[in-house]
Amino acid sequence: MANYPQLDNCSGVWTLKEVTNAVLGGYWPNHASRGLSQGGGSPSDVTQIDEITIASAGNAVDFGDCAVSNTGRNGYSSFVRGMFAGGTPAGSTNNIEYVTIATRGNAADFGDLTTSVDLAGGASNSVRGLTAGGRTPSMSNVIQYVTMASVGNAIDFGDLTQSRMQLAGLASPTRACFLAGGTPSEVNTIDFVEISTTGNAIDFGDCVTTRTTQAATSSSTRGVTMGAYDSPGSQTGPVDFITIASQGNAINYGDLSVTRIGTGGTGNSVRAVMMGGQNTSGSAVNTIDFGIIANGGTFTDFGDLTAVRGSKTAQVSDSHGGLNDGYQGTRPVPIPQGLGVGQRGILAGGKLNPAGTVRNDIQFVTISTTGNSQIFGDLTTSKYGAGGGASSTRSVYMGGFVDPASAQTAIDYFEFASLGNAADFGDLTAARAFSSGCSNSTRALMIGGNGPAPGYSKSDIIDYITIATIGNATDFGDLTTHTSAAGATASSTRGIIAGGTTGSDVNTIEYVTIGSTGNTTDFGDLTVARSYPQGLASSTRGCFGGGSPGVNTIDYVTIGSTGNATDFGDLTVARQQSYGGMSNNTRGVFLPGTNPDNVTMDYITIASTGNAIDYGDPAITGGDITGSSNGHGGLA
Repeated sequence: MANYPQLDNCSGVWTLKEVTNAVLGGYWPNHASRGLSQGGGSPSDVTQIDEITIASAGNAVDFGDCAVSNTGRNGYSSFVRGMFAGGTPAGSTNNIEYVTIATRGNAADFGDLTTSVDLAGGASNSVRGLTAGGRTPSMSNVIQYVTMASVGNAIDFGDLTQSRMQLAGLASPTRACFLAGGTPSEVNTIDFVEISTTGNAIDFGDCVTTRTTQAATSSSTRGVTMGAYDSPGSQTGPVDFITIASQGNAINYGDLSVTRIGTGGTGNSVRAVMMGGQNTSGSAVNTIDFGIIANGGTFTDFGDLTAVRGSKTAQVSDSHGGLNDGYQGTRPVPIPQGLGVGQRGILAGGKLNPAGTVRNDIQFVTISTTGNSQIFGDLTTSKYGAGGGASSTRSVYMGGFVDPASAQTAIDYFEFASLGNAADFGDLTAARAFSSGCSNSTRALMIGGNGPAPGYSKSDIIDYITIATIGNATDFGDLTTHTSAAGATASSTRGIIAGGTTGSDVNTIEYVTIGSTGNTTDFGDLTVARSYPQGLASSTRGCFGGGSPGVNTIDYVTIGSTGNATDFGDLTVARQQSYGGMSNNTRGVFLPGTNPDNVTMDYITIASTGNAIDYGDPAITGGDITGSSNGHGGLA
């Protein structure tokens, strides 16, 4: 037996605290983590149901049979039942069959779909199973559902945003998403519905490319798609993800071990599994791949099916993310999800000095340790001088300069848990750079800044976004005066803006209440006037370090009360022109900057005073870098 907790199968020795955290965080698997794959062609259609244990790699074994040989079915499941609906046994069928997942044996008749359909998408939570779209033989937009605990015929749920077949389905405990498909030409559409209510689907965002025949599965929070026919008809093997609770576009974060299509996906709250399909030569395969949903990367060989299976198979499990195990919802999340939760600091963009080359790289560090940064991915374009903010799961990078004459409205975002490139989030209300960014767990603010050339006029605008929801920024309020290059940080309730330049450097500190809109209010003064200070915070204390001209001073304030700043200590070297430090609730890390060019990151323990200590060096040096983190004081 292992001597550590294993969240996907609850093996190993657990402390009482770990058990408590697992239950509260929703990581307590309730069932056997069994995955089933039914139907498909080898090359003729088959009746067989194969079984795997998702938590343990190995070859599939025979589970039982369906009543008729078929392909093109969709699958969904509760904790108890696996359901196989529709399909193509010599023409589309309306048949629904079910098995009891815990007990091997043949499928039994459940009822009928509202119409015969194949190549539809399937998704479910613990109560309802949904069949969406497909071919009747014309393209269908119909969504229908069954209550899985009882037998009976399907009922109309609503309509997709467009008719299509060969789409993928996945779900959280509350929401079902249906991705891509053919009309018959490939599309990139992602739709969603709330499972507990009926009604038409709503646009969620777009897949990375137009595609059909992709497989999909999910944890309770993240949906994963695997393999596809990519437009204009070539096979592709990427692994992409969406955050199910937050509308937005899919992001690529890995690859299959072997490119293939025409299969289905299953999984538990930890692993995504893809079984069978067709390789690039069109041959059916028996390959089973798996990957870790939270991490991404290239999938790994799991084992083999009992026989090669091409075409579309229906796959189900008793522990997928649409079930209550792994459910996060509004519960606390005491066990980390993915890499570095609460500990990941980000350095994004910037400008190499003295050459002035603008960068698009994203770097990361683990805040609680020391060491050099590593490469995370790339921004959507090279830029510098942006405002940063973050929730515990998502980082946003707002505005900035592409070149000295081009301030941007664009907002980028990426997920902390998975290394990879940023995606478009939306736009600010006005183009600007050298702004201040801060955030709590819900909102990110973009404060002041410089507009485009030739005037580079200073701004008093404060914008906000809801971090979980893709879209454009909204006006929040105004600063007391037009200011750029200020420092900013936040607690869970209050945003603090310090210093900056209004034409000359200032020592002013202002604040806003993040949860409501409105103009800034006077807070107090810094110990010394400066622009470009870096801001970071615990849940109670905000710190501002460095700045122009050539400042090494670190000040601190108690965020919940107003008053002047107090001297904290000194940086290892004076620096300016970086935007926002990185922090968890105990440690703050200051980014490198200029004046002169330096390659040093420093850290402090926020609750105590004293001089900063060398942390490490960035992988790529320069100034005008923006920082963010997934454990800062605004999240406490």
